[in-house]
Amino acid sequence: MREHWVELFSPAIGTAGSVVRYGHFGRPVLVFPSEQGRASDFAGNGMVGAVADLVDAGRVKLFCVDSYDAASWAARDLPLEERARKHGAFESWIVDQVVPFIHQDQGEAADIIVTGCSMGAFHALNFACKRADLFPLAMCFSGNYDPAAWHGWGDRGEATYFNTPVDYLANLHGDHLDWLRSRLSVLLVCGQGQWEDTTGALASTRRVAGLLAEKGIKHELDLWGHDVPHDWPSWRAQWAHHLPRFC
Repeated sequence: MREHWVELFSPAIGTAGSVVRYGHFGRPVLVFPSEQGRASDFAGNGMVGAVADLVDAGRVKLFCVDSYDAASWAARDLPLEERARKHGAFESWIVDQVVPFIHQDQGEAADIIVTGCSMGAFHALNFACKRADLFPLAMCFSGNYDPAAWHGWGDRGEATYFNTPVDYLANLHGDHLDWLRSRLSVLLVCGQGQWEDTTGALASTRRVAGLLAEKGIKHELDLWGHDVPHDWPSWRAQWAHHLPRFC
């Protein structure tokens, strides 16, 4: 399997972040790591190996990135609004550096799937909802989609609102909602076993599915059994089960 590393500088962050590409051809998938994760985590936890047949066959190319969570959403000493503002630097890096790199690597401005597990699922949904022009499909595994649930404190301002899918999805209307209905698709997957309740993932996944249904946005909700925990073996099986349909 072909693996390629690049470092892309972010003016907003002031340093470079890693992107690891797996594959030589196929539909591009941008992979967000779980909380405070690195670009190498997806392979290290067997997720790349779980779909190696698709990668080797040229059906998909994976672009795995570093997180910025330690300075934003995982910074418990910061109030929630400040965490959300700091997330803006990560968003700029993805949109202004990573996306152009993917398009250059593809040789065209191709639509990009976004995916991730746990906090990575939050990033996938949030980016897709905000930038469906770039990311028309989000594959989300065991996400909690309310940043206030992550030991959040302090006032919730505009930056928090526009990075909280359970808030802004509820208020979608008009032409923008019509456009999302025509453009966006979301896959929500979650187990019902250990840690899916204590992380808030199961309840949050159901809540987002309800909001998407209420707004008429294309989505699928796939809940696995009570023996399926919030952990990498579950996500490997779920990822390998669903990805072939989209590439």
